[in-house]
Amino acid sequence: MPAYNFNAGPAVLPRTALEYAQREFLDFQGTGMSVLEISHRSKDFEAVIAEAEALAKELLAIPDGYKVLFLQGGASLQFAMVPMNILGPGESADYVLTGSWSEKAFQEAEKVASVRVAASTKEGGYKRIPDVSEIQLGSNPAYVHITTNNTIYGAQWRALPAFPGIPIVADMSSDMLSRPVNVADYGIIYAGLQKNAGPAGATMVIIREDWLAKSPKTLPTMLRYDVMAKNSSLYNTPPVFSIYMSMLVMRWLKELGGLEAIARRNEAKAKLIYDAIDNSDGFYTGHAEPGSRSLMNITFNLGSEEQEKAFLAKAKDAGFVGLAGHRSVGGVRASTYNACPVEACEALVQFMQDYRCS
Repeated sequence: MPAYNFNAGPAVLPRTALEYAQREFLDFQGTGMSVLEISHRSKDFEAVIAEAEALAKELLAIPDGYKVLFLQGGASLQFAMVPMNILGPGESADYVLTGSWSEKAFQEAEKVASVRVAASTKEGGYKRIPDVSEIQLGSNPAYVHITTNNTIYGAQWRALPAFPGIPIVADMSSDMLSRPVNVADYGIIYAGLQKNAGPAGATMVIIREDWLAKSPKTLPTMLRYDVMAKNSSLYNTPPVFSIYMSMLVMRWLKELGGLEAIARRNEAKAKLIYDAIDNSDGFYTGHAEPGSRSLMNITFNLGSEEQEKAFLAKAKDAGFVGLAGHRSVGGVRASTYNACPVEACEALVQFMQDYRCS
């Protein structure tokens, strides 16, 4: 029986991308070698990373003046790498805290630079995204940092903010390539690709080219954006297979009709499950407030921890994978990323209805 994969990351990948990779796994592009074996300095791999960059630019409609990088270390390395590269002497940045990962980004940043909290919804259990009117910016922040989607609590910036005259730095790890984005509002967008855009191992960084000059020459070489950009992400051996798979995922997104098409599909998938929660007469209770509900990570609870354990056990027996909430909060979490098929969401809704009535 095939698994219904609702893992939060690493997560489900498009079957067509997996099958394509399978077909040329032992003979990549007629080289007689696997993509895992070819040199990252070869023309064959240069073509892969060039196509991946071009697809990212096309899908996100990235304007001129931005560079797309493929790095290592996950979003967690970017938590420190951003302020180390961007904040010069006397400069500060503002952070909006909307979940555990935005907290971690702030905690790493304050180790290396001057940063402050401009807004936080922690007191309310991170059930919502703050209104822009609640964000109290400092006198002259170099950037405002946000985390666009929160995998643990299931809250998402449904309408992405803008701060006139102040660039945004955004961690989009769990909703990258899931909807259109006005990249021009951002100084940096970064994302671990293991949720919506590929397997674990690669991190995409979209950075304004004029910001590359900010990288201090005193930083260790591997932590400098300017070095990575100058070398087209090939300063050292990159995560070759992860970039290759990300390229295939982006091909799949393009064939589907791009980010507007996948956004419509993601809205429809999430609505199926949220409707099942809302129409359950209180049997299921959503964690996030309706206006902040994530389209990527749908979090909900049953009446007690014991009931949740029983639900998850039955779901596992029925072929559902990855529904347990994050260990820090418990409950149930269905991650409905780009490659999660509609059929899996329909099956989960049917299971939820049958379980409630049993």
